[in-house]
Amino acid sequence: MGVVTLEKEITVAILPKTFKVFVLESDTAIPSILPQAVKTVEIIEGNGGPGTIKKITLEKVVKNVEIIEGNGGPGTIKKTSFAEGREVKYIKTQIDATDKDNFTHCYSAIGGDPWMDALEKVSYEIKMVSSSDGGSIIKTTTKYYPKENGEINEDQIKIGAEKGLALFKAVEAYLLANPDAYN
Repeated sequence: MGVVTLEKEITVAILPKTFKVFVLESDTAIPSILPQAVKTVEIIEGNGGPGTIKKITLEKVVKNVEIIEGNGGPGTIKKTSFAEGREVKYIKTQIDATDKDNFTHCYSAIGGDPWMDALEKVSYEIKMVSSSDGGSIIKTTTKYYPKENGEINEDQIKIGAEKGLALFKAVEAYLLANPDAYN
């Protein structure tokens, strides 16, 4: 099986300058914004620039949240299912490139459990561009590189993509609620 590529776009109500929260300050920002999901971000090798290797340790988190009744506003009833034994406990990433001026960041997941047994790496490119409504469009390209004889599970790819988009939305919600944070 060859490389599988997935491209996604998400519109957010924050300016591209918030790129620094997603990328440049993510080691401290993301665990602070999402302590229920990210336990620690540790630099294993490097100085934070290209070639840096990081280990991201994840918390056991919510499996899913389902709206049973309502539209998400007051009075809405939600069902929250919690993960029993979370599959992914950590991810080891390597920074490939960062362009602060063009709000582009490229990195690769080069280790982790359990899906890295089947994959050599997963490469991500994240780019933020201004949108006509005053916010931004976050464009992501993800490439899955299978190991020889490795099987890529398309359902896991879709689930992972949705979790990534949910991360952007969580950071957006935090920054909208806390406009002076990370200025």
